[in-house]
Parts: sequence; structure tokens; C-alpha cells
Amino acid sequence: MSLLPIPASGLPDGAVMPEHMLSIVVPMYNEAENVEPLLARIHQAMEHYSQPWEVVLVDDGSTDATANEIRRLAAHYGAHVHAVELVRNYKQTAAMQAGLDAARGDVIATLDGDLQNDPFDIPRMVYRLLTEDLDLVAGWRKDRQEGFWMRRLPSRIANRLIGRVTGVRLKDYGCSLKVFRGSVIRSVRLYGEMHRFIPAWLATVTTPRRIAQEVVTHHARIYGQSKYGISRTFRVVLDLVFMYFFMRYRTRPGHFFGGIGIVLGALGSLVLAYLFCVKLFLGQDIGTRPMLFAGFFLLIAGVQMVTSGVLAEMLARIYHEANGASAYVARPRPDEQESDGWRRPAS
Repeated sequence: MSLLPIPASGLPDGAVMPEHMLSIVVPMYNEAENVEPLLARIHQAMEHYSQPWEVVLVDDGSTDATANEIRRLAAHYGAHVHAVELVRNYKQTAAMQAGLDAARGDVIATLDGDLQNDPFDIPRMVYRLLTEDLDLVAGWRKDRQEGFWMRRLPSRIANRLIGRVTGVRLKDYGCSLKVFRGSVIRSVRLYGEMHRFIPAWLATVTTPRRIAQEVVTHHARIYGQSKYGISRTFRVVLDLVFMYFFMRYRTRPGHFFGGIGIVLGALGSLVLAYLFCVKLFLGQDIGTRPMLFAGFFLLIAGVQMVTSGVLAEMLARIYHEANGASAYVARPRPDEQESDGWRRPAS
């Protein structure tokens, strides 16, 4: 099955792919019509791949036939196609983390399940990752096949904002087609809507010099409907605030929350000091003045910002990291007895 044109190989002439094992991770939600053409496209792209590879398809609690299609096609293609089924819809970040946890390769590629990312770009990106000794090669949808006002313009603004806040400047944070060094991506955990900030997350464990971007093909959606809406903007803003906190204040969270608390507390103290002077020297009644309530509110808010904020953030990190808690629950995977689960090049 081929719905899209087959491009020529992007590898340089005579290029020899370094030895590695590649895992391709694809989170999917209500993409039943895309499962079969996507797997066909992946196999076309990897037909002459010279190293062992596998595909990990994650069903993120779909309400259509996506899970059934994944199981059917995994049985059809063989043990190198692995199915991970989440018990409910945990959203894309948790689904991607589930796929990363299930992936066994020392190189991991991720892409969307809507056929807009092209698997034919993966070999070229893997080759660059390994030959240039990088930790991440991120896709750049330079010729993006989507509407300008609702998708491309907000994306450009978000890319610049994320780059300014995180210090990792890429032209396309939203492209799901990325290739990672497995040891590096496994050193971080993804929560919330953090899949959009993976390059920034990686910058906390590696240097931005080992992060590159590559122009990739982007196709218009053929089947299904987009899962993204304008409402995601608010979630991105909230996660961006936490990303800013984590990258700059994770070892000293009191400086972040304490700074805000000191400003609020100082404003409240100034208001109360002014009212005290008014009462003491001018003899005016201050009991019913709104400024009195505002002053107490600012002072109490400052104290709460210093205490509750620090405790909440630190407890959250301890819960997820020290206790090994997961952001998702997946169904048990059947034992694979007949094969080691890798698609190997023909000898």
C-alpha cells in the first residue's frame, strides 16, 4: 500500500551506516485508518536498512478500532512490530513515554501516527546522529502542509517563545519526527505536555551542541482528524512555566518561589506599614479600608508562595523519580517466544 510518493534515499553515496539497533516509536490515538498505511510506509522506508530495527506502536486508549488494527498488523508483519496498549487515554506525552520505555534500541526514532511525518527521513537522520556524534536530531517541517493562521503562525510564535525561555533554539519544536541516542532520552522522564519540550529536557542532561535539526518532509493529513486545537496553547504555556522553573531552579526551587513570595510579601508589608502610619499619626479609621484586606492578602500570599510552592514541586519530583512512579498504565504484553523481536537485514 503506497498512498504517498516514494522519495530517493537521502543517504550520501557510498555511506556505511554505523552499527546500532533502531527502535521506531509511534504513539497513536483514534488513527485506525492510518495504522495499515503507516506500517506499510515504514516497511518501505526500512526495506534496505542495514541494521536491526523494530517498531513500537502505542495505542493511547483509542475509542475506535486502532488497537484492533495494531494487533492485527503486528501479527501480520511479525515479532519486530510491538503493540503497547494503554488502558485509557493518557495524552501524547504519556503515550510517548510508554513507547520509549518499551523500545530496546540504542537509537530511538519517534514520529506521529497520522502519516504527516515521513519514515523515509529516518535513515538519513539516524546516519547524521551517529556520524556526527549527536544526542538528538530534531525534524524541521520547513514546508509545512497545514493552515497558516490556526497552525503555522501559532507554532512559529511558540517556537520562538520556547527557544527564548529554554535557551535551546530550534525552528520547529512541534515536529514529532525526532531521532535520539537511547541512553540520553532514557535519562529523562516526560510528564504533562512535555513531549513538545523534549529538546529542552535533553539540554538538562547533555549540551545543546549535541542537538541538531534536519529538514524533513511533511505531508497533508489523508485520513482522520487532527487531535490538536487552540486549547492546547494554554497547556503549553503552563508547561513552559514549569520547564523554565525546572531548567533554572530545580536545585534551588526556593529562589524561584521565594522571589515571587518576597515581592508579594514586600508589597503587603508596605501597604500595612502605610496604614499603620495613617492610624498612628493621623488617627484615621482603617478597619474597613480595602487596602487593609489587600495588604493582609499580599502578605499571606507571599508566605504561601514560599512554602506551599516549594513543597508541592519538590514532592512531585520525589514521587515521580525516587519512587519510580509512571505516568501511565499499560496492558501486559504477551511473551515473545519465537523471535527476539528485531527485523534484521537479509543475509
